[in-house]
Amino acid sequence: MPRARTGVARSRPRGSQKPLSRPDDSIDIPDKLYFKIGEVAQLTGVEPYILRYWETEFGSLRPAKSRSGQRLYRRGDVLAVLRIKDLLYRQRFTIAGAKRHLAAVEGNLPATVLDSLRRLKDELKEISLLLRKRSP
Repeated sequence: MPRARTGVARSRPRGSQKPLSRPDDSIDIPDKLYFKIGEVAQLTGVEPYILRYWETEFGSLRPAKSRSGQRLYRRGDVLAVLRIKDLLYRQRFTIAGAKRHLAAVEGNLPATVLDSLRRLKDELKEISLLLRKRSP
């Protein structure tokens, strides 16, 4: 009787799998003011439909649009695409994890409830000390 397979078939063992892109892959971004979505896709190796999806997910990726509605990426947008691609494909972040990482790096991470409670506790301690000093 044949034995049933219980695992997932892989083409290579997990340890020998290579990341999709390497950190030393550097691209030369042409010296242009605007790039069309097809040019950005070709430069970065990311499909246009993925770029459009990333626009909805990442606030740092906001290309301008022409009168005809065509997306016009600036150099900073192309660099943002490369940063997001690195986080998602090479470092294996999830979309939510990449958003948190970018927010932390940019320094605009919203305060959590725990942070607010800690600040409130510190302020209450200061008020308590002031009241003790002034009471006879």
